[in-house]
Amino acid sequence: MENITSSVTLKNAIRNLQVEQEIYGQAMNEQLHLIYISFKPASLIRSTLKDVTSSPYLIENIVVTLLGLASGYVTKKIVVGASANIFRKLIGSVVQFGVTNIVAQHPEAVTSLGQSIFQKITRNKEKNAKSIEGFPSKKLLQ
Repeated sequence: MENITSSVTLKNAIRNLQVEQEIYGQAMNEQLHLIYISFKPASLIRSTLKDVTSSPYLIENIVVTLLGLASGYVTKKIVVGASANIFRKLIGSVVQFGVTNIVAQHPEAVTSLGQSIFQKITRNKEKNAKSIEGFPSKKLLQ
């Protein structure tokens, strides 16, 4: 910084510092306003939901967990049925717990199993459709 020797340069330097201080003050006020808005409860909830929905891993984990719970529940219903037997209900709960854990821990195996079953079903439908096309029509048989 250079030495100020006259009153005119002193006044100019003071004016420049005041303008600089005003610019920094406005920027600081804008930043404080943004912080105030971001800490409002609605903004916090909105940003949290946005983070949750944009995270593919979290959504995948939720889907896998729900799939595990649903498959365990269905398995228990199959094992227990409409029985009122306590022993059967106990076995159903144990099977439900096991199936839920297996499905939740190995989702890729369940996915590949589901894909292979789907492919077999679609292949069988295609084979049935082709075999029906190969049969002679009723008009030819008469």
